[in-house]
This record gives sequence, structure tokens and C-alpha cells, in this order.
Amino acid sequence: MDQVRFLGKLTGTQNVAKWTIANANRSNQVPIGRTTTRKQMSDRQRRRVRVENANKRVRTYLGGELVADTTRPLLVWEKPYYPVYYFPAEDVRLELLTETGETKRSPSRGAATLYTVATAAAKAEGAAYRHLESPVEELRAHVAFTWGAMDSWFEEDEEVYVHARDPYTRVDILPSSRHIEVVIDGTKVADSRSARFLFETGLPTRYYLPKTDVRMDLLQPTGLNTECPYKGVASYYDVVVAGNRHENVVWWYPFPAEESSRIAGLVSFYNEKVDIYVDGELEDRPKTIFS
Repeated sequence: MDQVRFLGKLTGTQNVAKWTIANANRSNQVPIGRTTTRKQMSDRQRRRVRVENANKRVRTYLGGELVADTTRPLLVWEKPYYPVYYFPAEDVRLELLTETGETKRSPSRGAATLYTVATAAAKAEGAAYRHLESPVEELRAHVAFTWGAMDSWFEEDEEVYVHARDPYTRVDILPSSRHIEVVIDGTKVADSRSARFLFETGLPTRYYLPKTDVRMDLLQPTGLNTECPYKGVASYYDVVVAGNRHENVVWWYPFPAEESSRIAGLVSFYNEKVDIYVDGELEDRPKTIFS
């Protein structure tokens, strides 16, 4: 995920998502003039849901109490942007679940029965759901949980934030001596030959710079914090140039996730909102939700 807790990953993978949806739509087209039977519709719906087996140990807690624990979760792409963990029913403490009497419907997965999860210390209304009669057969014997309704999630022994990690998302962080300059309102705010380039699947390249190469006198910390399942918790700065305030255009990770430790303490600027020069050439501003 890029910098917005709930939208970053959704929109950061916008191009990938468009490709996925476009190809899925093409593969599911029914020729004009042909009758679509219930079986054909069911087959089409089933193909729209991507399901994979995983072998990570996955746990989720509520009120400090273990609710589900499995070493054989399903990864289910309810949306094309990232997967959701589905637990085999026998790996869920079903005695903690009570039907709400409500359902929610998905055109691809069918109707889901909603359950309240209640432990000794906490209750989460409608936090669990089961597709007991789903056209996607693999889902019928599984239970899923709304991520934000639960207190915590673990993959093996590492806590995971925001959403399940996508096995097809990769983050590479590489040192570079290429010349990076950041200009805002005609003022050079950063000048570095010691950047770390962060390449994340589906997102623009982000340039992380040492604070010693940044005009920190122009930066003012804000109260904004966001979370990323791949990088950790980010903090933000405004940039004030000639009395003009550019809100939350800079972020950094004081204590990033282990796999992103190479950007610890470095700052990055939204390519979408500032002028960035790489080896003297002005880069185009990418079009994303942050533009």
C-alpha cells in the first residue's frame, strides 16, 4: 500500500487492477444473442473469483483472545487489489460466533451469512461471514473476518496491518547515486545523490532521501499517520514555501517493517504533487489518487 491506509493499496494498483478487470471481463463475455443459463451464469461467476491455497500460519484475535488459527488458509481476491484470508471452519472457534440474522450478497461469491464475534472482553457485530451456498465451492467450508473489526492479525509470528499481504506484490529498495532534486514553487527543497529507490508493484517509483539532503527548515510535522502492510507506519510533513503550505506531501517511516528497513529515517515526496528531477531531467507527474 502506498500512503493512504484504506485507499492507498486500492488505487495504487490502479493500472494492475484495470488490466485484471479488463481481462476478466473479456474472458467472461457471453456472445450476443445467446441465452445465458443458470449453470453458465454460475460458471461465469466462479471464474470471477480468484482463490489460492496458502501455507502460512494465520491468526486473528479479538479482545486479546484467539478467534481463528490455521496453517491452511485460502487467499480469496474478493476485489482485484489484494486478497482476504478465509479460514477452514474447523480452525475457527465457532462457539464465539453468533448469527446476526443478516446477509450480504456478492454477485460472484453469493450470499454470505453474517456473524457477531464475541470474546470475554470484546464484541464485533457482523465481523465474520460464511458463504455456505456459494457458487465457488471452495468457499463453502470456510469463514472470513472483516479485517478492521478484529484487534490484530498475524502471519506466522509477525503482526500484519491494513490487509492481507498479496503474494504478487513486491517491494524492492535499491541504493542509487543518481542525482535527485525536488522543487516546490520554484524552490529546491531536496538535492541528493544518496537516495534509496523504492519499487513497489503497480506504484510509481518513490525516492527516499536522507534528511541531511533535504531543506528540513521548510518541513513541518503533521499529526497524520498511515499504515502499510509492506512498509509499516508512516508519519508526514507539510512543506511551507514562501508562505504557501503544501499539506502532507512528505512522509517517512521512523520504524519500518523489517523487509523495508532500508528506508528507515529517510523522507519521500509525492511525485504527483512536486517537481522531481532525476539526473537533471524533470519527471512527469504520475496520475494516481494522490494527484
